[in-house]
Amino acid sequence: MESNLKVLMDVNAIVDDAAVLVADACREAIAQRGQFTIALAGGSTPKPLYEKLSLQDLPWDKIHIFWGDERYVSATHPDSNEGMARRAWLDRVPFPAANLHPMPTQAKDPAESAQQYEAHLRSFFGTQEIPTFDLILLGLGDDGHTASLFPHTEVLNVCDRLIGVGYRGSDPRLTFTIPLINQAHCVLFLVAGSSKKPALKAIFSDGADPFTYPARFIQPKGKLYWLLDQAAGESLNVNSVTP
Repeated sequence: MESNLKVLMDVNAIVDDAAVLVADACREAIAQRGQFTIALAGGSTPKPLYEKLSLQDLPWDKIHIFWGDERYVSATHPDSNEGMARRAWLDRVPFPAANLHPMPTQAKDPAESAQQYEAHLRSFFGTQEIPTFDLILLGLGDDGHTASLFPHTEVLNVCDRLIGVGYRGSDPRLTFTIPLINQAHCVLFLVAGSSKKPALKAIFSDGADPFTYPARFIQPKGKLYWLLDQAAGESLNVNSVTP
């Protein structure tokens, strides 16, 4: 794993750096493999990144969009990660419909939808092994969760599935599992705000429990980037810490 951590001035600087990383990863993947597979994150920090990407000239027909987690609501619901990404980016550029792969949220049982999405991933990547995404975008919650991998929840123990059901209280969400995230060529965390400082301090310390701070489980086989704004990362020594 190659790990890179940068503390930047503000969210705008995060977005600028992240947009370059995404575009570079896209071009490299297409040159090497003919397509680019990216899993999107929800939350407020990625939204301006998606808006910036919508202004770039990228080969949209060779980019396949997935989601790393999703609230169990329809795409038209204001809390939908899919809906946010569509409004900010995907509906603004000429993506072929077949290149967008949203998580299904129609079944009564979220576990059934998780199985459907896992089957879709295996069919798309053509493998019964753990598929390798080119890039997975992640955020960080104040409690140290990432995707819908919440502290001390059962999904943190799932090692034999690609998609699990994470719970925040009684609220179910579909989520990539830890093994799927860690298989990626590149994982990119986008973290902003002073409320994230306690979680970050624990994640980058030696003794923190990953079941308490699930983002600590993320140790991909490929590259790992953390882009923090100054409010989130000012207390970290970027020259010495490694998660």
